[in-house]
Amino acid sequence: MKGQKRFNLVLIKPSHYDDDGYVIQWFRSAIPSNSLAVLYGLALECAQEKVLGHDVGIEIHAFDETNTNIRLRDIASLVKSADFGMVMLVGVQSNQFPRALDIARPLREKGIQVAIGGFHVSGTLSMLKDREPQVQKALDMGISIFAGEAEGRLAQVLQDAFDHNLQPIYNFMDDLPNIEGVATPLLPAERVHLTAGATTSFDAGRGCPFACSFCTIINVQGRKSRRRSPDDIERIVRANVGQGLHSFFITDDNFARNKDWEVILDRLIFLREVEKLKISFIIQVDTLCHKLPNFIEKSRRAGVKRVFIGLENINPDSLLGAKKRQNKITDYRQMLLEWKKAGIVTYCGYILGFPGDTRESVLHDIEIIKKELPVDLLEFFYLTPLPGSEDHKKLHEAGISMDVDLNKYDLNHDVTGHPLMSREEWRETYRAAWKTYYTNAHVETVLRRSIATGTSPGKTMFFIVWFKGCIDIEGIHPLEGGFFRRKTRLNRRSGFKIENPLFFYPKYIAETLSKQIRWVSLYTRMRLIYRKVKHDPNRLEYTDLALEPVTDHEEERELFQSTAAQSYLDKVHMIDKISRGEAV
Repeated sequence: MKGQKRFNLVLIKPSHYDDDGYVIQWFRSAIPSNSLAVLYGLALECAQEKVLGHDVGIEIHAFDETNTNIRLRDIASLVKSADFGMVMLVGVQSNQFPRALDIARPLREKGIQVAIGGFHVSGTLSMLKDREPQVQKALDMGISIFAGEAEGRLAQVLQDAFDHNLQPIYNFMDDLPNIEGVATPLLPAERVHLTAGATTSFDAGRGCPFACSFCTIINVQGRKSRRRSPDDIERIVRANVGQGLHSFFITDDNFARNKDWEVILDRLIFLREVEKLKISFIIQVDTLCHKLPNFIEKSRRAGVKRVFIGLENINPDSLLGAKKRQNKITDYRQMLLEWKKAGIVTYCGYILGFPGDTRESVLHDIEIIKKELPVDLLEFFYLTPLPGSEDHKKLHEAGISMDVDLNKYDLNHDVTGHPLMSREEWRETYRAAWKTYYTNAHVETVLRRSIATGTSPGKTMFFIVWFKGCIDIEGIHPLEGGFFRRKTRLNRRSGFKIENPLFFYPKYIAETLSKQIRWVSLYTRMRLIYRKVKHDPNRLEYTDLALEPVTDHEEERELFQSTAAQSYLDKVHMIDKISRGEAV
């Protein structure tokens, strides 16, 4: 429109730094950003509704730094090329907050309006009585802070930015919005194609009914389930399929607790089986999901190919101490066998560093898992007091020392002490856990189980290569991994020296070549194991302790022989007797 004013909105999902101070960035990143998709969709709605007036057009630019080099000079020029504008740093987690500040600082020095939102801001404002120091630092820099969710609120922020009257703090933590019928989460296809497998994301619901003490979800999104309608989900899927995207990550922390899970899955099944849409999904669930009638079978028919499961530990005392009461070790094997029967690849999270953990106990438990639980991929995390969690609040209020560097709060670094292990012992245990699980012998076992149960051994092998390579070659957790590591010389953390180009580039080239050789070597080794298993004439008859059907003699397994497990079983038996009306 002639004479129309322009407002440029730049949305950036920051990455975070590696231990050398370089931004973790890839040619293709692994995990799509749901926060970026949500904000982009809401911004599109604001543009269509002309919230800044009929003579003001809103242009939206979205960048995920895990797969896009953020040149701050270009970002500043982009904002200033319009009549009005601002930069929003979205979905910022605690480990990404230092990078967010480094992005914001030069923009603020140029007079550009900047806002930061996400789990760190929301979690700390929700749980701490005093202002978290880095959040205060942002406020001192003139950055606006947004806590809570943006549905129904983004227009207000844009209007304030348009009037050059951004508020220091927007706090909506006490007013979580309904998300049914709101704007469709969406990212342009060219952005999504920068993720591995061109996978995009959406949340079907928010909130979790459980009370895990290490979790931030319940204190940011609440414990009451809020969800999109099945019509919303279908609209999201169709909008993305319309731009050539067919792979989706449903980012709900626990999709099995979405009260509409069955209606949603039925809708997706209709799209796949009747309309023949070639769509596939990754979901996250709890260890009780198999008790929901038809949940796993309908997940398979809906196109679920991979599932993340919060196994967390096999020690009942550790689970109880973390308020992970919903995890019952007596259900683990049945649950995993149900997923194997459906041919769906399982990823199980496992936390290291509960108060009773030692190096010996951790490695012993991993060996039990290898023998007795049909897990495909096991991924390890430090027990981390994330800002916004109950664990963090308790340590903070008790004055117990925690690392001041937020960049380390990524679940892959130790950030506080452990009662039985030194920090170095804890780190060594973390490294040993990966090596213990991903031995060549166990990789062969996992692939044999895949073939015997109908799970794709090729995909399983690919993900094993991914996990081993990220840890052993890149030195980065698989969830932060990607294809072909990129480093930009000038994108280094504040406080780190910018390296001389004559030193940086030869080192980077040599490092890249060395890593690629190691990647090829790793793939070749895993491929040889895969071929050995695939061409075994008896491959379909394979079985082992983990694949055996669940029987009445499960308690004889090594999984249940520890003192903690025996005590747990005694309680289970007592509750069972009470429920049957028998004398205790």
